[in-house]
Amino acid sequence: MGEYILETCYLLASICYILGLKMMAGPKTARNGNLLAAGGMALAIFATIYLYQDDLNNKLGNHLWIYSGIIIGSLAGWVAAKKVQMTAMPQMVSVFNGMGGACAALISLVEFPKALEHIGHGEWPVLFMATVLCGLVIGSVSFSGSMIAFLKLNGNMGKDIRIPFYNIINTFLIFGIIGLTVCLAGGHITDHNQFTMWAWILLAASMFYGIMFVVPIGGADMPVVISLLNSFTGMAAAFGGFLYGNMAMLTGGILVGSAGTILTVVMCKAMNRSLTNVIFGAFGTGGKSVAAKTDGAQKTYKETNASDLAVLLNYSQKVIIVPGYGLAVAQAQHVVHEMEQLLNDRGVEVKYAIHPVAGRMPGHMNVLLAESNVDYDKLVEMDDINPEFSTCDVVMVLGANDVVNPAAKEDPNSPIYGMPILNVENAKTTVVNKRSMNVGYAGIDNDLFYRDKTAMLFGDAKKVLSQIVSELKNL
Repeated sequence: MGEYILETCYLLASICYILGLKMMAGPKTARNGNLLAAGGMALAIFATIYLYQDDLNNKLGNHLWIYSGIIIGSLAGWVAAKKVQMTAMPQMVSVFNGMGGACAALISLVEFPKALEHIGHGEWPVLFMATVLCGLVIGSVSFSGSMIAFLKLNGNMGKDIRIPFYNIINTFLIFGIIGLTVCLAGGHITDHNQFTMWAWILLAASMFYGIMFVVPIGGADMPVVISLLNSFTGMAAAFGGFLYGNMAMLTGGILVGSAGTILTVVMCKAMNRSLTNVIFGAFGTGGKSVAAKTDGAQKTYKETNASDLAVLLNYSQKVIIVPGYGLAVAQAQHVVHEMEQLLNDRGVEVKYAIHPVAGRMPGHMNVLLAESNVDYDKLVEMDDINPEFSTCDVVMVLGANDVVNPAAKEDPNSPIYGMPILNVENAKTTVVNKRSMNVGYAGIDNDLFYRDKTAMLFGDAKKVLSQIVSELKNL
C-alpha cells in the first residue's frame, strides 16, 4: 500500500513541477509557479523519507542526519536569497546550480561500490554503469564550470582569459571523456583496481573540462554559459532519477535539462552564436577593447544634464527606457519606477525595452524591475519593441552598452557583428546614462555615443534619476 502512495506522491510532485514551470513563463504567475514547484519538491522529499522502502522492506533511517542536512541547507539558502544584492543574483544562481551538479556527481560516487560489485560476477550491467558514469561526468562538469562562472561574475577572475590552443585542448578532453566513459560502461576494464583508477581519472578529467570550458569565455557571453550549465545540472539530476527509479527526480531533471537547453538556444540566437560553438568553447570576445569605427575622425560626444532631460521628458509623448547592468549596480530600479509613474500621470507613454541578454543572466532585468513593482505589461521584449523606437521621442539607456551597439549591424569586423540589438538609434533623441566613457562588459566601444541624436548623461544611475524626479516634481 505504501508503495502506491509513494508513487502517487511522486506523480503529484511531477505535476507540480510541470505546472510550476508553465507558470514561470509569465511574470504575473512566476512567483506562484516557483512556490508550486517548491511545494512539489517538498512533497517528494518527505514522501521518500517516510514511504520509501527497498526490496527487503527496509525504510530510510538516519533521520537525524537527513533532517540536519535539510535544515542547514534550507537556512543557508534562505539567508543567501534574502541578503543577495540584485547585482549578485547571477553569482548566486551559478553557485546554486553548481551545488546541484555536485549533488548529482556525489550520487554517482555513492553508487560506485554497487557498480564495483558486478565486476567479475555474471552479466555486465551496461545500463547501470552508463547511468552512474554519465551522472558523474555531467555533474562534475556542471559543478566546476559553475564555480568558474561564479568567480568570473564576481570579479575574482578575469572576464576574458585566453589559453593557448584551448579549442584543441577542449576538443581532445571531451572526446577523451566520452571514449573513457564508453570503455568503462561497456565492461572493457574488468580489473577492480584498474576500474577504480580510471573512474577517478574520469572524474578529474570532467572537473578539468568544466574549468577549461568556462575559463576562456568572454564576459558578454556569460548568459549563454549560465543557461547551458543549468541544462547540464538538469541532465545529471535526470540520470540520478533514472538510477534510483525515482520518477519525481527524473521528471524534475528532465524539465530543468530541457528548459535549460531551450533557453540556451534562445540565448545563442540573441547573441548570434551557434550551439556548436558554445559546446566546443569556441566563442568569446577576445579579451581586448575594440574601438568604434570612426574612419580616422576624432570622436566627439554631447553631454546633457538632469534638468534639461527632465524638461525633454515632461513634454514628450512616448518614452522608452532600456535597463542595463548599470541600473542594477546603482540599485536604481525603485527610482526609475517613480520617474515612470510621474511621466504616466502627465500623459507620457512609458515602456521598458528588454533585451534577452541584458545584465549578467537571462531575465536579469525582468527580475530587477519586478522587484520595484513595475507593471509587467510595460516590459516589452526586443522583437516587439524595436519597431516602436522610430515613433519614440526619447530613449533612456540606463547602464546598458553592448545590447544597443550599432556595430552589431554596421561593422562586419566587430566581435558582436550579427547580434540582434535594440534599435535605439532610430528614436528622435537617445540619452545614455553611464558613469564614464569606458567600454561595456564585452570590451567594445559604442559608436552610438558619438552620434548626433545621442546625448550622454554621466553619473550614478540612482543619483541621476533622483535628480530627474526632483526636477519633474518642480515643473
